[in-house]
Amino acid sequence: MAKNDFSAESAENYEQKCLCVLVLDVSGSMRGEPISELNRGLQDFYNEIKEDETTSQRLEVCVMTFNEDVITLQEPALVDNFTMPTLKAKGSTAMVDAVNEAIDKVDARKKWYKETGQTYYRPWIILMTDGEPDEGQDIESLSARIKSDTEAKRYAFLPIGIEDANMNTLEAIKGNFEPRKMKGLRFKQFFQWLSASMGTIITTQDEVETITSDAEPDWMSGYII
Repeated sequence: MAKNDFSAESAENYEQKCLCVLVLDVSGSMRGEPISELNRGLQDFYNEIKEDETTSQRLEVCVMTFNEDVITLQEPALVDNFTMPTLKAKGSTAMVDAVNEAIDKVDARKKWYKETGQTYYRPWIILMTDGEPDEGQDIESLSARIKSDTEAKRYAFLPIGIEDANMNTLEAIKGNFEPRKMKGLRFKQFFQWLSASMGTIITTQDEVETITSDAEPDWMSGYII
């Protein structure tokens, strides 16, 4: 099957879908405790979604990783149809390539929703990185693409900085949400927040208030320049 070609796939149910694409940095700087904590957080996220009857039937999760390569470890799917992959860290940081591929993935999945008669919520792209992109990665073009797309409400884009992430770079590619900095390695708290937030969107069709309000979730250290 061609890349991002979902034409052979049939709709499993006709609940309104919400796609969440996780774009995760697995470069060498994530070795050790960071990648271990990220894996634990991902598994908690998976379990919490699976235990919620409504969310499990509406939320499609896609897992993409990047070092010098961009790999889709899990194509968009309901949690009943996959197990959360275990990530390993190595290599460099092709962050721009990864986000561009995630946007292409979102566009293709939305096309498939329409072709199969499924309604959908605005998709989400969550970028998590602890570094900065490799030399030659085109930040300027990506920034323009995200700005145009999020203004048109094609998807929501949330960049999360881990540990020594270059927050200036994340600020440069922001869309509808400011980049956020994680406190230490609180992946568990972040994914608890994310699963609750996805559940809120799916059941109430509201945006996630904790991002735009003055209150900070417990995983977040506040906005840092």
